[in-house]
This record gives sequence, C-alpha cells and structure tokens, in this order.
Amino acid sequence: MPIKVLMFGWELPPCNSGGLGTACYGLSQALANQNVDITFVLPQRVNVKADFMRLVFADIQGFNWPDFSPYASFKYLPKNFPPEMARDLFSAVNLYAKRAADIAKKYNYDIIHSHDWLCFPAGIVAQQVSSKPLVTHVHATEFDRGGGQGINPMVYAVEKMGMDKSEAIMPVSNFTKNIILKHYQIDSAKINVVHNGINPEEYVNQIDESNPLDALKKAGYKIVLFLGRLTMQKGPDYFLKAAARSLEYYPKTVFLVVGSGDMENQMINLAVQLGISDKVLFAGFLRGQMLNQAFRAADLFVMPSVSEPFGMTALESVATGTPAIISKQSGVSETLGHVLKADFWDVDEMTNQIVSVLNYPSLHKSLKENGKEESKNVSWQAAASKTINVYKKVLGRKKK
Repeated sequence: MPIKVLMFGWELPPCNSGGLGTACYGLSQALANQNVDITFVLPQRVNVKADFMRLVFADIQGFNWPDFSPYASFKYLPKNFPPEMARDLFSAVNLYAKRAADIAKKYNYDIIHSHDWLCFPAGIVAQQVSSKPLVTHVHATEFDRGGGQGINPMVYAVEKMGMDKSEAIMPVSNFTKNIILKHYQIDSAKINVVHNGINPEEYVNQIDESNPLDALKKAGYKIVLFLGRLTMQKGPDYFLKAAARSLEYYPKTVFLVVGSGDMENQMINLAVQLGISDKVLFAGFLRGQMLNQAFRAADLFVMPSVSEPFGMTALESVATGTPAIISKQSGVSETLGHVLKADFWDVDEMTNQIVSVLNYPSLHKSLKENGKEESKNVSWQAAASKTINVYKKVLGRKKK
C-alpha cells in the first residue's frame, strides 16, 4: 500500500518566485515515482500542472495577494515599502490555514507534510482536525533571510510553533540543522536532514541553441555568473566587490547578475561606485530557456551567500557543466567536493579563485568534468528515499 500524504506548499513552477517551488515539485515527483500518493495543496488557483499528484487549491477568494516576496525578511524592508503589504502576507498565511481545515476533512491520508513557515499553520490545523502526524520541511529559516542582521519575531514564532508540533523535521542541510538546534530549542532526535537534488537526466545531451550571449564569447570575453535574489542573504554586494578586484587581473570579463530583489538599485549604484558598470550586466529575473542560456554561456558561477540553507543554483550550475565557487556558509557545500569554496566575506579569496579559474584551463576543465559527474549523485530520487524513511519512522511510532 502506498503512503498517502497531504502536502502543503506555497507555490509550484512556473508560478514560483524562488527555489521553494522548484524543490517542492522535484521532491514530489520523485516521491510519486517511489509509490507515494500525494495530495498537494496550494493557497490559490494558478496555472500549474503536475499529473503525478493530486492538486488541490485553497481558493481564497476576494483576497489581494501581496507581490512582496515571501523569501525576504520583513525586518529589513525598503523605506518606501507599504507596511500593509507585509501584513497582507501574514493574512494570506492565516487564511490558508483556515481553509486547510475543510481540505483536511475531505481527503484520505496517512501523514501531513508542510513546506516552510508559510505552510506550517496550515499543517498544524490539518493535524488538529485529523489527528494525523505532521512533518515539517525547513527550506530556510528567518535567520537565513535576515542575512545575519536580525529577524522578524512573528515569522520566528510561526517557524518555532511548526517545528514544536511536528513529529519530525526535515531541514535541507546540516547547516540548517545547526541553526535549528542553536535558535529553536528543538530535540535533535526529531531532525532528519534531507538534501535537495536535481534530476540528472535533464542535464544529459543538452542542445546548444542560439544564445544571445554568444557575441560576448566570440569577442573573447569570459562570463562570470551570479544567480539569486538581490537580497542581503544572497551576498550580491560581495560578488560585485570581488568582480572589481578580479577585473584588475582579468579585464576582459563580464559579470552577469541574474535576479531581482530589494537590493537591485543598491547593486546598480555599487557597480557605478566601483567603476565597473560597463562590465556588469543586470539581466533581471530569468527562467526557462533564458536561464539555461545564462548557465551554459557562463565560464564560472559564483554563489557568495551569507546564509544559504542549500543553494540549488550551485547544483544546477555544475550539472550544466559550469564550474562553481560557493560560500562555505551553504548547505550545498556538504554535497559537492569538486567546487571551490570561500567564506562569503572573504573577497580576497573569492577574487583569487575567480582569477584562477579564468586563467588556468586545466583547473576549469577539472572542475567542469568532475563537478558534472559528482552532481549526478545529488538527486531528487535520493531525497525522496530519505523522506520516505522519515514517513515510515513517524508512522511506525504512531502504530505503537
């Protein structure tokens, strides 16, 4: 008999604003491939398809959904940011939880699985009305989103409540596990690390389509890629500082910044202040083919995150065949050995590594070939197997 799961998520591709939706989709698909029956609940009706699981929409009517990204810390908002928008997100979370009660009564399932703080209240309500065990999946904490500069106590309270009421907690890395142990006073026996993954087969025999970045390559430029939200957590300012230093040694380089966020204007101004605005290309938020083109054109990917629970983009980069430099303060660093690693704040070391990869073809080739091969082991199928083991452990305890 398959394990039946009622899963609460906030988003799925292509209607996603970050890696949470991508992770939910990849893990759910892998679970379904391993005979798990999933009813996946989303807060609002959107144009998503996933024929491997049952999609249910909470359909919160008459609510003006906030545009503000749920991934940023509310403690540090732009000065012109309307405060009612932040409140709206909390209202959406609470309304989602209220609708979860009716949904939980309607479907048959063995276990409840909630992804991140946005969905923890919905999972708790479902637990209350069904008496089924709850497991929570921690993709990030408020200590990550704050970038080490403080937290929103309201988000923290929701996170802690969800973890306290869970039978098991699945952080995406040991890095995140240690944050939970340090700041949330959770019994370590409840914590089960489940690293994120990729589908390796998607990165085999990729077609080299026409790429708008080809002109730069033909002109002899190297391309160094940053991909992520332009927020304090992701360290884009450290990327630009390393870019300025690297250009002193390798001037024929373009630094491509892919992503958007509350630091975007600050980053544009910083590029001007550093005197490198002619060598920095701000591409905005990309997805699909355009994102793949950025990966495939890049000679190097740099992820200088201040606090990165996992870091899917680094894994996608090496799977594509693009060498990577990643922050030591990241969960993905636990899964990849054939990458270069630096502390996010160590601009000097990051510069040394960038220049070395650009200067030495043998280093570039080694990182590219070994990294691509290594990435095959960090799969969603492996993550699904670990998740199923957590389900079985929790359900086994309930039977006793």
